[in-house]
Amino acid sequence: MAETSAPAVVTSRAKPRRPVPERSEDFEQYDLEGLRGLRTALTEEENRISYWRRIVQARIDIMRVDGDEAAVLNLRRVLSERSGSGHRLALVDSAAHDATPPLPDLAALWDADPRTGADRSRVLEQLETAEAQLSAYRTTLHRWLDAATGELVARYREEPTLALRILPLGGPLG
Repeated sequence: MAETSAPAVVTSRAKPRRPVPERSEDFEQYDLEGLRGLRTALTEEENRISYWRRIVQARIDIMRVDGDEAAVLNLRRVLSERSGSGHRLALVDSAAHDATPPLPDLAALWDADPRTGADRSRVLEQLETAEAQLSAYRTTLHRWLDAATGELVARYREEPTLALRILPLGGPLG
């Protein structure tokens, strides 16, 4: 007796189409090189903020480990060897879609001495607040970066030859 098999069900897993990026008035003041520079600056700032956010999260984790004071003191030594970015980019302010959240005073957090229970709770609370502020700023940076990228894509769609400008001159094609 011949076995019959059920017909194969074909399902479409087509990805939903992304909306086509459109030009934005927020970026009118930038020429192509300026827009690329803005994206580079936003990416660098996002990298710095992500770095500090990870460090703050590490210190929170270490402080939550009961009684490991040596680990906290060692982390303070490691953190003091690398200075952070205390500045904000002027480019970010000119492309801001939201108000930039306030950033924490990270240097003050490293100097905090959480030896007593009350001090430990206070420092932990300050670190958690700093982590929330860094996370909010990072989210804002991602929005700005996405918007600047969308602007570049929109410009490239309007005039595809603009994409050729990033190719190095003197190379095999130049």
